[in-house]
Amino acid sequence: EVQLVESGGGLVQTGGSLRLSCVVSGFIFVDYAIGWFRQAPGQGREAVSCITNDDSNAEYTDSVKGRFTISVDNAKNTVYLHMNSLKPEDTAVYYCALEPYTKCSLHIAYDYWGQGTQVTVSS
Repeated sequence: EVQLVESGGGLVQTGGSLRLSCVVSGFIFVDYAIGWFRQAPGQGREAVSCITNDDSNAEYTDSVKGRFTISVDNAKNTVYLHMNSLKPEDTAVYYCALEPYTKCSLHIAYDYWGQGTQVTVSS
């Protein structure tokens, strides 16, 4: 059973930083993509960033380019989302998700999801 567990969320002031972690377990896929998504209260889910497990490519939504960086540590089966210069509009529940046998894209469906971690940015 594929499991994804997010951590690292919290409360931070505008301009601050957080690092989210997504630990993946319970699978054997040679190639896969990990995506980070977020959902603010009353809004739809938004794709934020993704990375292919071999680190061959990554994508970012426009609103986080230059502020967020995604990285993968295959030895730890962990994907990180480094978030800098945080803004109140970044406040949301952040989810990681996995899609096997594909390179990352913000525009594909992901089959496996974590439970989410709350990020709150105060103004």
